[in-house]
Amino acid sequence: MTRLSVQGFVRGKVQGVGFRRATVQQATHFGVDGWVRNRNDGSVEVMLCGEQDKVETMAHWLREGPGAARVESVELDACIWQDIAGFVQL
Repeated sequence: MTRLSVQGFVRGKVQGVGFRRATVQQATHFGVDGWVRNRNDGSVEVMLCGEQDKVETMAHWLREGPGAARVESVELDACIWQDIAGFVQL
């Protein structure tokens, strides 16, 4: 089992469309830990932690997002392992 932590940004029409709430729901469904928050520049920042295949599945979901979102780009970079339990909206 390979564990992975990634952090990055989702850009596009991702605020005011339920993106953070849907991200919490999907991460919980996929078994990924971490957090999601809005940024002042209109993007959404995420931290994803978990088994590599689950994190990759969640990263793929971020590229689509919920129905009302219009994702233009997702930039995720590996980072130092974060021992986070659960997934929260900040």
